[in-house]
Amino acid sequence: MSQSETARTYGVSQGWISRLMTRYALEGEVAFEARSRAPKTRPTTTPAPTVELVLQLRKHLADSGLDAGADTIAWHLEHHHQTVLSRATINRILTRHGRVTPEPAKRPKSSYIRFEADQPNETWQSDFTHYRLTTPDGTPGPDTEIITWLDDHSR
Repeated sequence: MSQSETARTYGVSQGWISRLMTRYALEGEVAFEARSRAPKTRPTTTPAPTVELVLQLRKHLADSGLDAGADTIAWHLEHHHQTVLSRATINRILTRHGRVTPEPAKRPKSSYIRFEADQPNETWQSDFTHYRLTTPDGTPGPDTEIITWLDDHSR
């Protein structure tokens, strides 16, 4: 079977078959095993010494009783260490290393106390809805208010 027939059979490009053949010639059966698709380098990763510096600054500022937030750390990095990092990067570093105590923005739904009447006809809710009626010829008619009632026991 030719490379072009193989490519058509498996639904891949001829270039991919050529690359596999070259790999097979160099590596043998190992050439057909799955390989990592992760990048070999990450040029935008914050260097390890900078990460350590951020963590040291956080500890030093917190131990001194000073504000140890991302803005303060960024200011110290820029003015004392000639390093510029964004607030988001500093927050990611601190979070990744467990230096940030999470504060949920909302309370959990399980803490809500749902009011519900114990007995039928004990408590009722009413609601008004504004609605514009339409005349038989399709033109807008008068405004009206619709009232609905709801027994809180059966909702």
